[in-house]
Amino acid sequence: MQGSQYTVSDVMTGTVVALAGGAEFKEIVRTMRQWGVSAMPVLDEQGRVIGVVSEADLLHKEEFRDTDARPSGPGRSADAVKARAATARELATVPAVTVPADATLARAARLMARHGVKRLPVVDQEGRLKGIVSRSDLLKVFLRPDEDIAEEVRRQIVAGRFPVPFDAVDVEVREGVVTLTGHVADTSLVPLAVRLVSSVEGVVDVRSAIGGPRRRPVLEPDLTDAGRPAKPTGANPAP
Repeated sequence: MQGSQYTVSDVMTGTVVALAGGAEFKEIVRTMRQWGVSAMPVLDEQGRVIGVVSEADLLHKEEFRDTDARPSGPGRSADAVKARAATARELATVPAVTVPADATLARAARLMARHGVKRLPVVDQEGRLKGIVSRSDLLKVFLRPDEDIAEEVRRQIVAGRFPVPFDAVDVEVREGVVTLTGHVADTSLVPLAVRLVSSVEGVVDVRSAIGGPRRRPVLEPDLTDAGRPAKPTGANPAP
């Protein structure tokens, strides 16, 4: 998508392997192995995401296999309960951390970082599953061609913010790194421009070499009256 901010729907995977709440333990393990995934959303009868089952949720059964082991410490009781669970609804981590399809990639990245997850179920306004977005999906924007990034910077940022002719600022993009050169009338706008360019999807870094207005060359000052040769006045002097 060129010329506007990317959203989760632009990069997500639309085909998702999901579980019904009543899916049994071994079925979950087989499905994960078959599809090569480490976590799956759990849906209710209306297709809404009610939780997520991960390999970590399943491993609690092995962790507490020794019947002599007793949960201890903060948070361990919930793990022990999952160790006795047999269905997806009982195993799922709830509530699920989800992201709207129209969310920005930055919002999705912040959610992943805050909750320490590698992927997020993508939902519509009713909470129904629309897709899945992973860390690698969010990195797709850095595959944008340099030409596309340069065109967006020229059209939406430079031309729209600088009160000078469009060609006064040159934009060069190489491997996602944007270099701005040229001269502008008001250099106070340069930090703003750098921030705006940094916000363009696919930009890796911004380097600014924008300077102020070009100085006019200093001309040789006129000779003063004292230094200027006397100008003849009146009649010509006699030879």
